[in-house]
Amino acid sequence: MKRKEVWISACILFVSIIVTGQTTEHPRIYVTDQEKEAFVESVENVEWKKELVGKKKERLEKYMMYWENDPEWLVSRLQMNWNTKHTKVFLKGGDFSHSEGKAPVATVRYSGTRDWATDYERPKLEDVQPYFDDSRGLYLKHKETGKMEWVHPSKSGFAIDKINERIMELVSDAAFLYWLTGEQKYADFAAPVFFTYMEGMYYRDAPVDLEKSEQANISGLATFEVIHEGIVVSLVTTYDFLYNYFKANNKNLDTSVAVLQKWGDQIINKGIPDNNWNLFQARFLTYIGLVLEGNQNYKNGKGQEYFLDHTFNISTDRQIAIKESLLVYDQENAMWPECASYSVHVITTFLRIFTLLDHATNANEFANYPIVERAALASFQYLFPSGYMVGFGDSHHKMLPPENFELLVSNYKKYGQEDVEKLISGLLSQMVNDGSYDRKAKDFFELFFYTDNLIDSNSEDINTDKLISPTFYAPNVSMVNQRMGEAENAVMASTVGSFGNHAHANGISLELYANNYVLGTDMGRGSSYWHPDHREFYSRFPAHNTVVVDGKSDYAAMRTYFPFKLENVFPKSGERPSFDKVTFSKVSFVEPKTVSDQQRFTAVIASNSQKPYVIDVFRSKKQKEGKQKHEYIYHNLGQSLNIFDAKKNLLNTVPTDDLSSQKGDLKGYDYFMDKSKVVNSGDIQAIFTLKSSESPDNFMKMWVKGSQNQTLYKVNSPKSNALSESTAPKEVLEKPIPTLILKRDEAAWENPFAVIFNPFMEGETNPIANVSFSSLKEYPNTQIIDVLLSDKTTLDRTVLNASENDIAAIEGFYQKGLLSVLRLTNNEADIEFMILSGMEKFESHGWDIVSSGKPFSFSLEKTTNGYAVSNDNPITINMPLPKEGSQPEIQLFEDGKLVASRKGTTNRNNSGQVVFKLSKSYDKVLITY
Repeated sequence: MKRKEVWISACILFVSIIVTGQTTEHPRIYVTDQEKEAFVESVENVEWKKELVGKKKERLEKYMMYWENDPEWLVSRLQMNWNTKHTKVFLKGGDFSHSEGKAPVATVRYSGTRDWATDYERPKLEDVQPYFDDSRGLYLKHKETGKMEWVHPSKSGFAIDKINERIMELVSDAAFLYWLTGEQKYADFAAPVFFTYMEGMYYRDAPVDLEKSEQANISGLATFEVIHEGIVVSLVTTYDFLYNYFKANNKNLDTSVAVLQKWGDQIINKGIPDNNWNLFQARFLTYIGLVLEGNQNYKNGKGQEYFLDHTFNISTDRQIAIKESLLVYDQENAMWPECASYSVHVITTFLRIFTLLDHATNANEFANYPIVERAALASFQYLFPSGYMVGFGDSHHKMLPPENFELLVSNYKKYGQEDVEKLISGLLSQMVNDGSYDRKAKDFFELFFYTDNLIDSNSEDINTDKLISPTFYAPNVSMVNQRMGEAENAVMASTVGSFGNHAHANGISLELYANNYVLGTDMGRGSSYWHPDHREFYSRFPAHNTVVVDGKSDYAAMRTYFPFKLENVFPKSGERPSFDKVTFSKVSFVEPKTVSDQQRFTAVIASNSQKPYVIDVFRSKKQKEGKQKHEYIYHNLGQSLNIFDAKKNLLNTVPTDDLSSQKGDLKGYDYFMDKSKVVNSGDIQAIFTLKSSESPDNFMKMWVKGSQNQTLYKVNSPKSNALSESTAPKEVLEKPIPTLILKRDEAAWENPFAVIFNPFMEGETNPIANVSFSSLKEYPNTQIIDVLLSDKTTLDRTVLNASENDIAAIEGFYQKGLLSVLRLTNNEADIEFMILSGMEKFESHGWDIVSSGKPFSFSLEKTTNGYAVSNDNPITINMPLPKEGSQPEIQLFEDGKLVASRKGTTNRNNSGQVVFKLSKSYDKVLITY
């Protein structure tokens, strides 16, 4: 670590020496004058660069015309205290209260509220009243009524600061075009607006929170959160590109420098130091640090070294240094401890910071901080087979940011890393070719830092096996993902607890992907984090595919520390074994509100028609004796839900006022609509139907284990905010989500909720013909699930216990351990495949497999002349003597190479068995005869 600290300090010193030795050399953030010739050539020859520069010119033309007719047109649209010239801003928590004081110039208005949700439209720039400053507030159009109303700023969302940001984006574009073209009109257009704003901020104090709440620790100079101070980037960009113009015209930059320093100090002194905020703050500090001159140029000593040191080296109470922030990553799997959407945004932020730094140092900063590259590549583990991310917590289903990989490719190209450049560039090219990524520049980062052209690789040359694995576990966000199948036959189960930032109170929740969509969807976040729908529904148990106890299961959302414990998983996270017919996970959790033990077992199993199915067994019981209620909730995309009994008779439900806070349930239950119910004790089948004009009907069939007097509810849940036009058919966007709820008025442990999820499409053969559930009276923790596949001759038998210590035994069968799955064909004793896990001893169909001390996982798959086997711990295999053929022989492989072979020996206690001992784990073993 000491060596790394020295390196970081050396890098910063190096940057300082470069810039302070050339104090008048600007621009320097995105590009230098020395790079201008090559840049101009690329703009002329690279279409997407030419397009952006052309758009910037075209967009400015309209405003330049306004400015030429009225030199005050743009500056007058700034949201300023034009008349009052107030210097002090007062807040009431997350809302603007009032301002007061008197400055010699107009001062910058403060944002209206921390809550972006508002009933009022933000006016277009052309509709903003010039020099607007009225004691009545803002005059805005109501989104619903269309009427203009006087609105207190606290009801206006982000209207004030976003108008100013929009204006400064135009100003920074003009500054860039001045540098590019040398046309003075652009500088003359931009400079007055820039100086008006900077002088107005110079005389404006940081806000004061009258309530002395946490808001006092996070406020920026312009907005309620230091992470939303995006206008800083436009101001720094303008300063950088117009620096030489300012100097040539004898403009005094002391005020502008003082504002940048004040802004940097506000960011250092405010904010949240230990989540994504820290990095967004660090990005602004990087811009400020790189644009300023060296410390010795300023009386207060707050120049480049000062701010870069606080970015990378010096930690304060509210701004943790990057070198320390990087330790927040899980150093094994490179996962950031926040929900997926925020995690990948953090990666983008890190990549931007190091791209800016590397442009100044040319020291391959990505290699100096390798965890960032690892995190960018690890983010592929978030993806559903559609290429969109899981939706747990405050996430929504979206693509990984292409920018993350564009910046990696740019770095690989710069430093000659051709192999990884080809891989990631090829992936981006595929996204371009399939229409999921429109490669074009949107702003300066893309314009200056993306490579001109991607390498267009053939799909067969791109191997993503190392990026995505059948199972993946991230303990610091309590997520385990399971994948199986390809293309339209792909299925994925994502199981999550609640751990890290932007998590929800969801217990053990499940998202389920099949038939090209996340059918079992999470609901995403609410209208805003401060809106009742988020606090009461979207962030609570009823919005998730989980089990609620007594209608009360709950705990704090957002920064939450209620992970599940991963007790068993196959295959091991990140591994890709030779046996690929089954993945599973078993997790456990104590629900804190009701003090209940919960356990969820989820398996994905390949059928013989390529489309996998999913087993979900959820156990739940209160630790205390007495009355209890458990409700299994499942939301699925579609327009309809029908419930049938075991004989396929439609069950008619009747309207109910159950599931409501008036009956003692969570407030989130009140968001359920169109509630109806039926009581049934037998097994049932529930079918969700998703209809779309663009594809055949999409079905999710649920085979549900019966229970005495189980209540079945059909309800509609509010729309899922996790969805988008790319992740769901247009017919169901913004529509309620059909939801099935299973209620037990007793513990659901020895008799757990047991469900088979059976997805299929119209016109396809349903891979499952029938499902039956059974148990063993003498062994109450045992669940037996028989799935008859579509050919009606292949049977999958799953025997599941609650733990590795449980026993299941009937005539001809013995299991001491967690799980066995056997596929039997043609009603014969021959086994097509077998997977055992968490096992100590297993006997069935003439096989007897015994642990050598540790519970083991074991797979077996029939081959032409024997079996392919794998194991993770030492075991003894007693296999039935083949009816035909020679004495079985075992072949042991390591790293794909045969390392040993031997004949089996006859079991002295059972002449009908052959014995093989495996002294360690093997991914590949062949038994031939």
